[in-house]
Amino acid sequence: MMKNQMTQNTPVQTRIEINAFGHEHIDGALALSRGENWPHRREDWLLAHHLSKGVVAVDPEGRVVGTLMMTPYGDTCGTINMVIVDKAMRGLGLGRRMMESAIALAGDRQLRLIATQEGLPLYEKLGFVAIGAVRQHQGPVTTLARPDGIEVLQPDDLAAIQALDTKAFGANRTTLIEALHRHGEIAVVRKDHHIIAYAAIRAFGRGEVIGPVVAPDLEMAKTLIAYHAASRPGAFLRVDTDIETGLHPFLSEIGLAHAGGGVTMQRPPKAGADDVHAKLYALASQALG
Repeated sequence: MMKNQMTQNTPVQTRIEINAFGHEHIDGALALSRGENWPHRREDWLLAHHLSKGVVAVDPEGRVVGTLMMTPYGDTCGTINMVIVDKAMRGLGLGRRMMESAIALAGDRQLRLIATQEGLPLYEKLGFVAIGAVRQHQGPVTTLARPDGIEVLQPDDLAAIQALDTKAFGANRTTLIEALHRHGEIAVVRKDHHIIAYAAIRAFGRGEVIGPVVAPDLEMAKTLIAYHAASRPGAFLRVDTDIETGLHPFLSEIGLAHAGGGVTMQRPPKAGADDVHAKLYALASQALG
């Protein structure tokens, strides 16, 4: 039998390779996400690639037909994100193959992800357990008065922000905080010369995303979001927040309508952060936690 005849008779799924995600896959990944109507820009894929270890599914012609990122936070935690399988390739087990590769990359880390309803069955089979839900709010922000008592992060404050974020998130996200500092703006609140709250904003998708937001209480979280929003009247902003934070009415009031979300899952389902002085009110994004 000739080689091309063997290739034609080989099941499609066995001819698709799962490889390490490299810079050369960025354009293919961008095309794949645009096909799903995701808002991600090339810059958003580059940031995910910089922070993560990824896998990619490639067909025999070299076309990217699947992506998945595992973003490690220290040695204890990671997030699964940017999970896409080409519509024409669904039902062939590519999602499971990529997930198994990502779980292997994660090692002993606890894994977190935000699942769609379509993805739930696979994640449950792989040992993920639902622990909550996230709501996405976005839209053109209304005109707001800029609140007092908020400062712009100074370079010497970066270590304090990283420590505060670790308390709220439950894992060391030093690389993420450094990236947010480089690519965006971070606002802080001080009390007795110590930083007790912060909120980042950066360009993303159709506009900008506010997050993470870490604060000791809801009112301070709202104040930090208002600080960023006030300097951008009419701008398209996005905030991803857990349904239990209580932020949803406020976000709707300032023009950020409910626009979807997903189910929060962990593997294994061990407890995360539980610090009364630092709570995560908004995510960096659904992808990055």
